[in-house]
Amino acid sequence: MSSLDDARLQAQNRLLIRQRLRLMVNQYEVHAETPGGEEGELLAFAQQKRLAFKEQVTLYADDAKTRPILGFKARKRIDLASAYDVTDADGKPIGVFRKDFKKSLLASTWHLEQPGLGVTTGSERNKAVAMLRRVWQFIPYVDSLPFAWPYHFDFYAGDQVAFSVDKRFGFRDRYVVEINDPRVDRRLVIAQAVALDALQSR
Repeated sequence: MSSLDDARLQAQNRLLIRQRLRLMVNQYEVHAETPGGEEGELLAFAQQKRLAFKEQVTLYADDAKTRPILGFKARKRIDLASAYDVTDADGKPIGVFRKDFKKSLLASTWHLEQPGLGVTTGSERNKAVAMLRRVWQFIPYVDSLPFAWPYHFDFYAGDQVAFSVDKRFGFRDRYVVEINDPRVDRRLVIAQAVALDALQSR
């Protein structure tokens, strides 16, 4: 990523993420938001292979996948509490996130570490919705339905919300990411937001 592209990305305070429906892979488009609230410039494109033994997701600057900008990869295979290392296009570490498996039994909880900022912890805002989502997963044939329950995550740095991720209810997965703390690396926010969908059921 060029310094100009990075500066443009770090200037974003609101991102729109949309999942593409594909058979063998999960794909996500990350857009800037226009003044009218619509999808604007494509900032990143992510792809994840399904049923991989060791989770790895690469994000590119475009959907032609010609220029990688960052990625994240599990440290261990098939480990529900594994940490995920986030690296830039050159493979240099820029942060780590992991799911708190014990706390996630009631409401999904994640910890995101950024050098110089410390640990940012995110959990589902509405605990009633969190429980409904868990019950919903046990209903027969629910996975074949063309929609899913929404969720809302708030990530706190201390007692302040650093950023939030809202999954909208609908016939395709759409997310609104609101960034409140200017110190947060937008690349880590994007990686964590994609992971909330791609890894949520793991």
